[in-house]
Amino acid sequence: MHGGGQTRHSWAAATVELGRRGYHAVSLDLRGHGESDWAPGGSYALTDYRDDVYALLKIFAAPPVMVGASLGGMTALAAIAESEEPIACGLVLVDIAPRIELDGARRIQAFMAANLDGFETIEQVADAIAAYNPHRPRPEKTTGLMKNLRERDGRLYWHWDPAMLAHSKIDNPGLWDRLDRATAAITVPTMLIKGAESELVSHQNVEHMRALMPHADYVDISGAGHMVAGDRNDAFNSAVFDFLALHGL
Repeated sequence: MHGGGQTRHSWAAATVELGRRGYHAVSLDLRGHGESDWAPGGSYALTDYRDDVYALLKIFAAPPVMVGASLGGMTALAAIAESEEPIACGLVLVDIAPRIELDGARRIQAFMAANLDGFETIEQVADAIAAYNPHRPRPEKTTGLMKNLRERDGRLYWHWDPAMLAHSKIDNPGLWDRLDRATAAITVPTMLIKGAESELVSHQNVEHMRALMPHADYVDISGAGHMVAGDRNDAFNSAVFDFLALHGL
């Protein structure tokens, strides 16, 4: 499950490698993102995302390993911990923890809210991303960015529902208390993959999580920010496959 403002295409390279190694991978667009419907009435609470996971899992023959980045990781934490029955055999959290750096989260939200009126050209989109992510090389070809955009009335818009921003609860202590409880309740093999240059997850946040979940594995990916799989895909893939092998998953 991808992060807020992303789509299933965030995992493209990782899912190809999973398939090559014999795994069955399912990458989805969360509600309000990509090709999934926008939620009527702007229903984008964590519980809404969690309940979508419960509905999706009805088609699975066996509990999967859940991999979730940012919003997708928060969704996975809530879904696994709050289910009345086992629904996962493992969990990989990608640059998300039960406590985060709120200033970093606000910067991400400011980027998402900065261009709600759209862009005139794909080059403007690339410029905005490059300004936000200066450590990642600007792509030579910009056509791939269209996977994250919608074209409407001659302008390009992000491929997610702007109403989602109005329902952000990052300043609500109740959200983080809920994730604390979820983290402490999870017993399946778990790994946190953190970007070494992440503005969202600090080492203090990592230690907080490991105090709640002593069995969790932890990997710090050098040269990666919050978008770990996009910044260092090979290192991200290696960490995931090592985790799966270690736990026989």
